[in-house]
Amino acid sequence: MSIHRSFAGSGGLTKHRNVLTRAERLERLKRDGKWDAEQGVFNLPKVRSIKGS
Repeated sequence: MSIHRSFAGSGGLTKHRNVLTRAERLERLKRDGKWDAEQGVFNLPKVRSIKGS
């Protein structure tokens, strides 16, 4: 099976993603000091996904 041409070339598989997984969101919130485990995983604040970050 071959790779579709939209994925081939310069960084096709490492494009910027607008949607983060829950684990990625929690990691960023922890890093910024906006979340801890006692708060739970529901009603999380929004996290901006800035390209290159």
